[in-house]
Formats: sequence, structure tokens, C-alpha cells
Amino acid sequence: MAASSAVRAADPVEADALHRLVLQSLEDDQAVEAVSIPLAGKTSIADHMVIASGRSTRQVASMATKLAEKIKAECGRIPRIEGLPAADWVLIDAGDVIVHLFRPEVRSFYNLERMWAFGDAPVAVAGAVAGATPGQA
Repeated sequence: MAASSAVRAADPVEADALHRLVLQSLEDDQAVEAVSIPLAGKTSIADHMVIASGRSTRQVASMATKLAEKIKAECGRIPRIEGLPAADWVLIDAGDVIVHLFRPEVRSFYNLERMWAFGDAPVAVAGAVAGATPGQA
């Protein structure tokens, strides 16, 4: 995977604010099984990778569009988006946070959580996962 083309923040506080914005947006849009994988110290492409599912291509496309608009409005960044026309797997590169939105069947096939966790369990996002406890994000 090539290095992120979006601008990365020099300030970790800004990266954490972007991460919280992403998680909140996905929760607001009722993303399914959202997880966050910390990448800091593992790769230089981003500090966080967030993976979530939508119930349909329409929901995946809607979540991606809304998230990109929020990132632009609240963080002043223009994220790079790939896969929006088909909306089976949409990648949103916001620099410090990379977001993968899937239809459940496509997510199961690629299993990115296992590939990127490097032996660590991904962190389930509270509210987006059945049985998750608050504060896991």
C-alpha cells in the first residue's frame, strides 16, 4: 500500500480529533461493527484505521459522502475517496485516519481487521457494535 496522499497533521491532538469525528459520524449513521485499529508506530500511512460496514450499497455510499463532507467542513481537509460509484468497498483517506466502509459480504471476504491488527485485537467502537461497552473507542 502506498503512503497516504492526504495531508497528515503534525499535531497528535489534531489527529485524535479527526479520529473522534470519524467514529462519531459512523455512529450517527448507524454503521455496523465499526472497529478502530491503531497504526501509530506500525506504519507511516496513518495513525488510525477505521473499518465499518453498512447494510447496503446505498448506506455505504451515504456514510462515505457524509463523512467526507464533515471532514472538509470541520477539519479543513479534502479526503481522497475511492470506490464510491460501486459502494461495495469505499476507502476514505483523510491523512491521519483511513476509513474502509464495506458491505458485509465484501468485508468478510477481505478481512482487513486480521491483516492490519498485527496480532493485536482491533478496538470495537462503542455504540456501533452490539455488546460494546462505553469507552472502548
